[in-house]
Amino acid sequence: MALILHATKTNKNGYKTLIAAEYCGVQVQLAPNFEMGVSNKTSEFLKMNPIGKVPVLQTPDGAVFESNAMARYVARLKGDNTLYGSSLIDQAHVDQWIDFASLEIDAKLMTMYLPRLGFAPYLPPAEEAAISALKRAFGALNTHLATNTYLVGHSVTLADIIMTCNLYLGFTMLLVKSFTSEFPHVERYFWTLVNQPNFRKILGQIKQTEAVPPIQSAKKPSQPKESKPKAKDEPKKVAKPEPEKPKEEVEEEAPKPKPKNPLDLLPPSKMILDEWKRLYSNTKTNFREVAIKGFWDMYDPEGYSLWFCDYKYNDENTVSFVTLNKVGGFLQRMDLARKYAFGKMLVIGSEPPFKVKGLWLFRGQEIPKFVIDECYDMELYDWIKVDISDETQKERVNQMIEDCEPFEGEALLDAKCFK
Repeated sequence: MALILHATKTNKNGYKTLIAAEYCGVQVQLAPNFEMGVSNKTSEFLKMNPIGKVPVLQTPDGAVFESNAMARYVARLKGDNTLYGSSLIDQAHVDQWIDFASLEIDAKLMTMYLPRLGFAPYLPPAEEAAISALKRAFGALNTHLATNTYLVGHSVTLADIIMTCNLYLGFTMLLVKSFTSEFPHVERYFWTLVNQPNFRKILGQIKQTEAVPPIQSAKKPSQPKESKPKAKDEPKKVAKPEPEKPKEEVEEEAPKPKPKNPLDLLPPSKMILDEWKRLYSNTKTNFREVAIKGFWDMYDPEGYSLWFCDYKYNDENTVSFVTLNKVGGFLQRMDLARKYAFGKMLVIGSEPPFKVKGLWLFRGQEIPKFVIDECYDMELYDWIKVDISDETQKERVNQMIEDCEPFEGEALLDAKCFK
């Protein structure tokens, strides 16, 4: 009897069992017509795994759940393979690296991945901690692989199968080249393994992701509507006619006017913000002579103020795409100020840690209070008001508006505009 794997064709945890079966010569079949969210809710499935998680391996002696346990079962079915090494210490090292792949690699990747599927809330501190731990794990793995082709011994073991399947999620969905290139031995190891015939038969052609998926809002379970109990049949009561109310009482109260933003109550300014934004967007050549000169011609120091901002925790910006996502999220949350602000955010440096600096133009003489209250990112930056009488500060404004590179002696990783 063939073993039956209850999982979808693209379940990376199911791949562990399927690849192990290829190396052992064990026949494993996918359960026909398996549908996630349907098949794993049936009473038959819940008898195999009471919490309904996927995958599950159905064997002649009973069901096995948890993907590492399933792969171990398959690896032990035939004693003439080397998936578990050839000695007790090899077996211990195989188990060691399986635990490492699960706890240090897979768990951190899932912390990053689930919010992007909408299955968990996005918490920036949690993601930053996960990425920091992932870099530490990749560093340890990279050091080991600098002098080893495989994790244990001189051939593929179950540790390599499970490690590669966990790395598969990272390379194909989350980890762009700029991240993995810091760990060349891990890259060499992954691409070597996925191109082995037994891996390729299951995984197919693999391509590394070029972008990190965007964050989605967490999916909330739909609330069933409360059904009101039907009232018992009662004799209908004859309603007494109510005396007609005076007309002025029947009429609805007129809606109150929406309170104005305090910035709309400021004295009129000669600077029309939308005109500056159009000039900035439409100037493609001679930027200094056209856009920068136009900005200072329009600028109204009585109606607007300029501010430099500097991220307080630049030493934490060790991963390029995380730093860029952090700045992108800040600009999204600033959308409430679009009518009253213009901003430039620079991510500076060719190597980590990256510096984040910005320039903001706000209506009024202070940073708007509603922005400080509503956008929590504001407290992550140090803010300094620009003194336009200082030619050095004024030139710094010019350089930030035009994305001057190098900026303050360093390369620009990216420049983002809020307009």
